[in-house]
Amino acid sequence: MIVPTARTALVAALAAPVALLVAAAAPGAWVVVPAVAALMLGIVFLDTALAGRLADWKVVAPPDCEVGERTTVGILADFDNRRRGGTVEAALGFDARLGQGGRAAIDLSPHEGAWQGTVDLAPERRGTATLDRLWLRWTGPLGFGARQVELPLGQAIRIWPDLSPVRSPALQHFMRDAAFGVTARRIRGEGTQFESLAEYEPGMDRRRIDWKTSGRHTRLLARENEAERNNQIVFAFDCGQAMCEPVDGLPRIDRAVSAALTAAWVAIKGGDRVGLFGFARRPEVMTPFYSETRAFHRLHSAAAALDYHAEEPNFTLALATLGARLKRRSMVVLFSDFTDPTGAELMVESLGRLTDRHLVLFVTIADSELEGLQAAEPDTLDAVATAIAAGTLSRQREIVLLRLRQLGIDVIEAPWDAIGYRLIDRYLDAKRRGAIG
Repeated sequence: MIVPTARTALVAALAAPVALLVAAAAPGAWVVVPAVAALMLGIVFLDTALAGRLADWKVVAPPDCEVGERTTVGILADFDNRRRGGTVEAALGFDARLGQGGRAAIDLSPHEGAWQGTVDLAPERRGTATLDRLWLRWTGPLGFGARQVELPLGQAIRIWPDLSPVRSPALQHFMRDAAFGVTARRIRGEGTQFESLAEYEPGMDRRRIDWKTSGRHTRLLARENEAERNNQIVFAFDCGQAMCEPVDGLPRIDRAVSAALTAAWVAIKGGDRVGLFGFARRPEVMTPFYSETRAFHRLHSAAAALDYHAEEPNFTLALATLGARLKRRSMVVLFSDFTDPTGAELMVESLGRLTDRHLVLFVTIADSELEGLQAAEPDTLDAVATAIAAGTLSRQREIVLLRLRQLGIDVIEAPWDAIGYRLIDRYLDAKRRGAIG
């Protein structure tokens, strides 16, 4: 399709007053105006002919990417019979999961005989997104005429949960030096699980002396323990409306998934078994327990299948289902959020029933927006009303968290970029105390 350019429109706009002056000053010379218009039209067609024809094109996109991590899409175009000069522009239409607005404009530049350009997309939600359409527009050397084509794509990109915390140097350094390191090994002297007896040496904890065995062998023997292994850890995700609200550009559920997968990696390395559970109005995902690092990709895939739901979660049904499926004492880590104490009442009651048999940890992302509204200096009546409402919501939130703690539930409330490491700390602490099994 041939289209005029902005330069053509500008020239036409500037020529219009000139044509009026000609018509007013010399009415007999009116024929000059259509002649100039025809000349302009001829220049447009000539310039379009010099722009050449599209010979080949290609969109280069990775088949997989991670939510929140920038991914680069490249566009290549080649033209036949194109004269030097002019510009080439592209527009890419895509699923809104890949970025706000669903469209990006790219300027292409010549490189090694072809025109190339790239655009960085920032995926905002998990799932399978598509690159829908590509528009190419290229002008002639004079910039008065351009060709434009619309090309269907239908190219799919799978958006996975963000695993950058697992790959981070800080975690890798921690895993190398931690007691529960990359290589699962016996850590004598740690934990509560009996491992062996050893000759008592000065400096050892006297509480570890096995007096009965020492009496039989007429020498002091001490118990050596090791950290408990083969514990069951369940990461449960509330996929309801509150968890779909964004925090710093990404839904809370995606922040929670990244933190859970980071902790799951540490737990599997520590010799424990990890499973995932997701629910909204009804339970949706329940994986088996995995204890080998080579099965971690199954947890990753299951986490990618957690969908977004604009509905209130059913805590009673979900946590009762989870409790019925757990045949032995486990550590249940629930990622959730709430906006009002009435809605949180059912969650508190359901979690309270779980604490009878399991170690429960509640994780929620601190509401930075609420904190900001409270901290802002009010300068209008509306700002004062907003600050009072924010303060009321904050107090109600603290009351709910206090009730959870009174039920014996450990609570983590932290910014999204800190919940992963705090979760690891609480898990390791519970493991050392032997509180899980």
